[in-house]
Amino acid sequence: MTDLEPLDLLLERLRAAAEETRLRLLVLCADSELTVSDLTAILGQSQPRVSRHLKVLCDAGLLERFREGSWAFFRLSQRGLGATLARGLVERLSLQDAQIQLDLERLHTVKQARSESAARYFDENAADWDRIRTLHVAENEVEAAVVARLGAGPFGDILDIGTGTGRLLEVLAPKAERAIGLDLSREMLALARTNLDKAGLKNCSVRQGDLYALPFPAQSFDAVTLHQVLHYLEDPAGAVTEAARVLRPGGRLVVVDFAPHDLEELRDRHAHRRLGFPQGDVDTWCQVAGLEPEPSQVLPGKPLTVILWSARHTGTASNRSSALELSR
Repeated sequence: MTDLEPLDLLLERLRAAAEETRLRLLVLCADSELTVSDLTAILGQSQPRVSRHLKVLCDAGLLERFREGSWAFFRLSQRGLGATLARGLVERLSLQDAQIQLDLERLHTVKQARSESAARYFDENAADWDRIRTLHVAENEVEAAVVARLGAGPFGDILDIGTGTGRLLEVLAPKAERAIGLDLSREMLALARTNLDKAGLKNCSVRQGDLYALPFPAQSFDAVTLHQVLHYLEDPAGAVTEAARVLRPGGRLVVVDFAPHDLEELRDRHAHRRLGFPQGDVDTWCQVAGLEPEPSQVLPGKPLTVILWSARHTGTASNRSSALELSR
């Protein structure tokens, strides 16, 4: 049976959890993705001590650790027997326990400070984002088109590349067992974390990473989205090829971006590298990457037209060098 493990490994996991601070850490990391600094403030313990406890839990497979620049975030393991045990232990702990209640109150303070910081960043940039949104079809129509194109699901794993505020994760979360958003900007990731926390989406998380070198093994996701990302890129074909690499056979890539336009202000003021894409270009990049393009969908707007492309993983090998040549 796949849900059973050797005695020595189970004992190792149980020993790792069998300590008060480590149980408190499991409860906190089951709620949110937290840094060592966050956990030090909540627990009232020294950073070296907290770090040692975290290492024991990670080594036992009860917690996951991932880098974001110079920071490291921790959360409850999401897959495997260690994750099952960790969730079971957390579920058996009473949230009415005085110590756990105090920890959760301090966690609320940490999350509130995070939310206020994210709100300041949003306020500073909201005017620019709102300006761009007025130039094309309503975002809820675009989101509905993405949901329809992905199909009914359910999906095991969804990846949103260039997740920004995490809005598409919120939309797709009901379809997925696990949804991950990836972005290079720590400011945007902080905003996305706040939004996902507010929405209570425990199956969603975000990671910092390079979309040209995704930090995931091949064939890791059932669906991948690139929503309003390609126009920022020097090498959009390379991004499509890398997205195709992490799709499982039968999985679908969905790309949303602009049709060709002449709004130079988007290049000058908003760092757009490309002023839209002909329908055939994205289809070609998908095809060369080993995906089978599907009919695209045009969503007219004034003055910007949005195009939704999609393609399925056919099981054939991708050819990155050819895709890169086509992008030049």
